[in-house]
Amino acid sequence: MATQTGRNGREGLKSRLGFLMVAAGCAVGLGNVWRFPFMVGRNGGAVFVLAYLVFLVLLGFPLLAAELAVGRSARKGVAGAMRSLAPERTRKFWYALGCVVFGGNLLLMMYYTTVGGWLLRYTAGYAVQGAAFADGGAKAAFDGLLADPATCTTCMLMAVAAAACVCLAGVQRGVERVTKWMMLSLLALLGVLAVKAMSLPGAMKGVEFYLAPNWTPFLEHPFRTCFDAMGQAFFTLSVGVGCMTIFGSYVDKGHSLVTESLWISAIDTCVALLAGLVVFPACAAFGVDVTAGPGLIFIALPEVFSNMGGGRLWGAAFFLFLSLAALTTIVAVFECLIGGLMDEVRWSRRRTTLFVAAAVGVLSLPTVLGYNVWSGIRLLPGKTILDVEDFVFSQFWLPLGALATCVFCTRKTGWGWNGFRSEAETGAGLGFADVWRPYMRWLLPAVLLGIIAGGVM
Repeated sequence: MATQTGRNGREGLKSRLGFLMVAAGCAVGLGNVWRFPFMVGRNGGAVFVLAYLVFLVLLGFPLLAAELAVGRSARKGVAGAMRSLAPERTRKFWYALGCVVFGGNLLLMMYYTTVGGWLLRYTAGYAVQGAAFADGGAKAAFDGLLADPATCTTCMLMAVAAAACVCLAGVQRGVERVTKWMMLSLLALLGVLAVKAMSLPGAMKGVEFYLAPNWTPFLEHPFRTCFDAMGQAFFTLSVGVGCMTIFGSYVDKGHSLVTESLWISAIDTCVALLAGLVVFPACAAFGVDVTAGPGLIFIALPEVFSNMGGGRLWGAAFFLFLSLAALTTIVAVFECLIGGLMDEVRWSRRRTTLFVAAAVGVLSLPTVLGYNVWSGIRLLPGKTILDVEDFVFSQFWLPLGALATCVFCTRKTGWGWNGFRSEAETGAGLGFADVWRPYMRWLLPAVLLGIIAGGVM
């Protein structure tokens, strides 16, 4: 793998394992362990899981390979990479579009750090007083947290500070080393929690719901199930805002990016599937409604753990796992912002990191205060500031960014198919079959436009 510095003196990742863990850490996040379980519950279980896996291959995999290839070829963040690889006549256009795509990382951090702060607070709260979450206490605890601007702000700033400290240490000594251990710890915790959940009395009903296909819910809402599966497959790999581009710029050409994309997708999917083996058996064992939506994590499951033998330990472990999942993504997105800015403004890593941390901390305040100090503000009817930010990011910014990358890698006005395919196939491993070219040139952009239209509907 890359040594301390690569082409143009750029720092690189030290090992292949480090690259896979960092890239997977960027992909693994709340989409896997918060969004995925309640989407499965909403759409009837195993049939949704099957649809999700199909769309993960059709949507996520080629877009992931495209982002990695753009970064590795240009050795820059998304905006600078598009400017470097595009033809002279369209270079300004692609650079401007790359800057827009890059801005999505800042929007993501404006609310992701808030949720990450909640999880840190829940981890500490469970370790100290797990019994307080039983008998309706979980809802009261969550409502109390949201109503406390000082605590929410402090927790958000803790998440920002943690990511900044990791990134200050550099790509290898900070991002790669810390993310690798966080990911390995996350996988170990998840495995232990899954074994514990499946050993509970009545847990197999949850496993059956999760893994045994029941076509009735699908036949009642086939369009919604497919649309949700497409959105989840797309959302879970963090493609569309150039995060994978920056990590592609840190990796050498020893292995094909087709192979690496498959590995990253497999790790990400493993985390999502194992998260389901924690959530659904636990819910079945204690009679919790699996269609509880986003509140499943913050309200329903805390009560489950509180009523379980050794609940304080298991609840703290579960929220530690969630915190690690959130922090791996926050660190990855911070590094994307830092690396992309360093390419353009030529600041030192220290100066750039402090600037990014300050900007994220300030811009995240409206999200935090939107639940208490500014609770009367509703950008859309019935929606908090966080709701609107999440909607804009997931339904517009991500698919539009992915559409831009797809067009850039398949059209002569951008980098073009030959340049993309040559870079993606460089190194030991698999290549792209010819069938991917018409698919990525015509069908995939149409699907991405459909996701955007579906979000509006």
